[in-house]
Amino acid sequence: MREISVNAVQSAVAALCREANVTLSPAMIDAIQAAKAAEVSPLAANIFSTMLENLTYAKDNALPICQDTGMAVVFLEIGQDVHFIDGSLTDAVNGGVAQGYTEGHLRFSVVSDPLSRINTGDNTPAVLHTEIVSGDKVKITVAPKGFGSENMSKLKMFPPSATRDSIIDFVLETVQAAGGNPCPPVVVGVGIGGTMEKCALLAKQALVKDTPPADAFYATLAEELLLRINALGIGPQGLGGNTTALSVNILTYPTHIAGLPVAVNMGCHVNRHASVIL
Repeated sequence: MREISVNAVQSAVAALCREANVTLSPAMIDAIQAAKAAEVSPLAANIFSTMLENLTYAKDNALPICQDTGMAVVFLEIGQDVHFIDGSLTDAVNGGVAQGYTEGHLRFSVVSDPLSRINTGDNTPAVLHTEIVSGDKVKITVAPKGFGSENMSKLKMFPPSATRDSIIDFVLETVQAAGGNPCPPVVVGVGIGGTMEKCALLAKQALVKDTPPADAFYATLAEELLLRINALGIGPQGLGGNTTALSVNILTYPTHIAGLPVAVNMGCHVNRHASVIL
């Protein structure tokens, strides 16, 4: 059994909140650069240049990539041989979010109640997802989620008779309806299977994965979706072009014989996330 102080978790979460909001992952930067190089529309290519300039300026000056610094979504992969000491794990995560957003001068976007709309003043609470895995380490991923893209996400409970084409049509309809609202080019996370809440979680988790699906069937489906989304012509910032999405990723889970849940979680072109292992 390995003991880990929740104080270490709080410090790590605070640092990741700042890092994720200031520096985009190398994979995302490479994708934007590749999209710029392949773009045929001069306007779209110029938008990509502005995006890359913004990313460089943000990193060099420790400033947020986007004014919407998001609601902090925190994923914890906890080794089953870990024992947390020195307090509450949930309190430590929220303490890290409060510290990271306050010290990083990041915008506070969380309200304490969905209807009364009173700002909490430190961007807490986080949305916390935990998973027990083997080993004695803890992987922490912080994914600040802006709501320009989150608001464009959808979930549909298909009947089990739904086909591969039914899912493709649903994803395309979701992206088409979103248009320029989620600040494209987007990253599209797709969750298939499980239950209503499980497929939504899968779609969110798909946004923080920088690798294609391991299963060849779903890897091919993701490639086809990317091609067909980019054929929509929405383009960067919704102003036209041949790059509407930078990537599509799919995660799946076994489901019930009577259903086929599918969720689409949209990520903007600054699809932010940062991780550390304790």
